[in-house]
Amino acid sequence: MLHIGCHLSISKGFMHIAKEAASIGADTFQFFTRNPQGGRAKDIDEADVKKFNVFAKENSFAKIIAHAPYTLNICSDNPQTQEFAEMVFADDLHRMEFVPHNYYNFHPGSHVGQGADKAIAMIIDLLNKLLTEEQTTTVLLETMSGKGSEVGRSFEELAAIIDGVKLKQKIGICLDTCHIFAAGYDIVNNLDGVFAEFEKIIGFPYLKAIHLNDSLMPYASNKDRHAKIGEGAIGQFALERFVRHQAVKDLPMILETPNDLAGYAAEIKMMRIASDK
Repeated sequence: MLHIGCHLSISKGFMHIAKEAASIGADTFQFFTRNPQGGRAKDIDEADVKKFNVFAKENSFAKIIAHAPYTLNICSDNPQTQEFAEMVFADDLHRMEFVPHNYYNFHPGSHVGQGADKAIAMIIDLLNKLLTEEQTTTVLLETMSGKGSEVGRSFEELAAIIDGVKLKQKIGICLDTCHIFAAGYDIVNNLDGVFAEFEKIIGFPYLKAIHLNDSLMPYASNKDRHAKIGEGAIGQFALERFVRHQAVKDLPMILETPNDLAGYAAEIKMMRIASDK
């Protein structure tokens, strides 16, 4: 069964966003835990969250995905940036337990000239410091496009992080179709080959969620520019084939395409029809 939704604003609370998602045919959604540029998170409304947890169960929602702010960079060379990243990460993991058994997704970060090996070690250190046996949240490393000094541009880099994490049952991967296409994984002409490589290097048990986006930029461009489904270099046909693939067909998929609610509703309908072919 295709589980699909989009990125929505949590500003009006969990119940509001859940009803908004359901109104456009979604059975999951993604939200920023706080302003995407960082800052203090809005206080949790426990009554609202309890209503949402009931609503999500009654409406057979798939797991939802919280997205860390873009400014969170664990592997920065700036001590203040590192401190901010640890504070936000720890706070977000605490807050996620109000909506238990869901996903927390973050960009691995940028090594800003220190080198990928040092950055990977820094990411591993923080994950081993903050992940606990008691948490119900699974933390997801997002696949990246490879712009600048981004970490996570290859399956090998992501596998290296997972290899160093002690509580491996608390970690997973969110695969972004735009990002991996831009990073040089040809999901248009060699989808089976890309998934075979993922299975060999990382393993399908770690694949937990999908960001479903077309790419404004061409293959192997290392540029992160999302496009609406069918309006980019990946194309509608390739993304329809993607959602039907055995490796991902039961995972929560999040549209991060440049759309309004009506546009998201149309893309959700398009992908649901495609998944049934």
